[in-house]
Amino acid sequence: MDKIEQKGKDIYQELTDKIVYAIEKGVVNNWQMPWHTKDGNSLLPANVLSKKAYRGINILSLWVTVAEKGYSSNLWGTYKQWQELGAQVRKGEKAASITFWKIKELDQEMESQEESDPKKAFFARGYYVFNADQVSGYEIKEESIEPQERIDQAEDFFRDLRALIFHGGNKAFYSLKADQIVLPMFEMFKDALYYYGTLAHEHIHWTAHESRLNRNLENRFGSESYAFEELIAELGSAFISARLGLINEPRAEQISYLDSWLKVLKGDKRAIFTAASKAQEAVDWMYMQFENSKVA
Repeated sequence: MDKIEQKGKDIYQELTDKIVYAIEKGVVNNWQMPWHTKDGNSLLPANVLSKKAYRGINILSLWVTVAEKGYSSNLWGTYKQWQELGAQVRKGEKAASITFWKIKELDQEMESQEESDPKKAFFARGYYVFNADQVSGYEIKEESIEPQERIDQAEDFFRDLRALIFHGGNKAFYSLKADQIVLPMFEMFKDALYYYGTLAHEHIHWTAHESRLNRNLENRFGSESYAFEELIAELGSAFISARLGLINEPRAEQISYLDSWLKVLKGDKRAIFTAASKAQEAVDWMYMQFENSKVA
């Protein structure tokens, strides 16, 4: 990878400022947040050489860049990786930064790692990547998932997680006390993609239960912990929706949390890294359960 020079650069603050700006811009643009998509064609950003999807904070950072620059592709690579493929980054193109965690004890790098293990030393290392729209000599061949295929994938995925789901009323929410997801009837949603996008959001809340990930944010975020949990659910549902090819549009409920989100992010430059890490953890756990259900 092409490493970013770290001297005088604060990766945490740089990415936090970038995402805060995108959120504030979205407030005046029909509440469109950096993680929302306008159609079902959005995919997770992926590395052009390894074909692996990026994770955690890097998903959000690259989505912000795609929205800002109007790129049509979700494929990214370093300058050297594009050269290996016989392509060339065009002169004057500006790179986007991604972040990997360096783990000193293990001497390895990984994405989406929160600094939560006192026995290991974590520090962020940044790299430059360019979008496929910024290079010459490469033919973009992105996947296209048919609507019915998306619906089938979503139905299989959520059914096999075996959460307790009740349909009724006019609100979608997760009840921690009852350990139950509540959704309006399927017919009340605009279409199936909207239904499953909402279901994804509530399933992220479902993972917080003590019998699953036991996600308790009160010690760090205090009175803002409930709103921060909503941010994790927003990010996690966006990650799942992109993986399944689902719609992920603004939810009316999120408007009441925006002030709290911005307050936390502006006051703690590592908060968005924590939110993305917790969201990725929830998604990973859900996919592990899904895969295990196929074996059982």
